[in-house]
Formats: sequence, structure tokens, C-alpha cells
Amino acid sequence: MTTDQQQATSGATTVSTPSEREICSERVFDAPRDRVFDAYTDPELISRWWGPRGTTTFVEQMDVRPGGGWRFVIRNDADGEETGFKGIYREVSAPERIVQTFEWEGMPGHVVIETATFEALGERTRVRGTSLFQTTEERDGMIASGMERGLSDSHDRLAELLG
Repeated sequence: MTTDQQQATSGATTVSTPSEREICSERVFDAPRDRVFDAYTDPELISRWWGPRGTTTFVEQMDVRPGGGWRFVIRNDADGEETGFKGIYREVSAPERIVQTFEWEGMPGHVVIETATFEALGERTRVRGTSLFQTTEERDGMIASGMERGLSDSHDRLAELLG
């Protein structure tokens, strides 16, 4: 095992803002890269982990190829309120990388470019996410919306699914 592999720890999602328009996240999962990549690209698996606890995700569209679209609807389990998210896949390089757009339908026109990379660490996988916003204000708005908690919840649910 390399020093990098020994230092990688599972169980916590870290979030940082390395530039005025970026949010970066990182998480190590106790599963091989192919399984983690599949969880990001299989609609049946997405519906089991994507979104914060206390919500249910419905995959309405998921055409995982460059130019293909996706749309997920999250329903709040407590009050039934629904919100939609959508985007277009720009790059899909299995099992290393996905680049897509991300747009919350509650604020149309505010499109984020998301990149996820999947690094094999033996039987574990490091997922790094970068979200590139059009402006600093949009990035700060996303942070203020509670995205860090939602992302951590989603990653926790994914870890449980992979476990």
C-alpha cells in the first residue's frame, strides 16, 4: 500500500473553496472504483443514494453519454414538496471521470459545471468533485443553501449502499 493509500480515510466528505468560483469535495469509499462509478451512472442505484436524508429521489431521465441528459426529482419525505435538478453529460470516461452540467430548476439559468473523478486505491476509491460556478455569488449561494450537508448525507447513503 502506498503512502497516499494509507493516508486516505473513509467516512468523511471534505468540502473546500479553492477559488472564487469553485467548490471541491472529496470522499474515500470502501469499494472498488468500478462499483463506485456504477453507482454514479446506474439510475436504479442513483435513486437509492442521491439526495439528503429524509428525501426520496426519482430518476426521470438518465442518458449517461456525452450529450445525454439527466433529470432527478427529490421529494421531501416529511411534506411531499418536490424539487427538480437537471443537466447534460459532457464527458463520460468509465470508470475515471464524469463531466456534466447541473441546474436546480428553482433557479433556471444558473448552470454549474461539475466534474467527478474516480481514483482507484486498491479496493477503495477516492471521488473528487469540482463544481465550477459562473460567479462567486452563485458559489456562495450554493454554500448558503446547505449543499455541504446534502452532499455529506448523499455520500453517507452511498457508503451504506456500497458497504
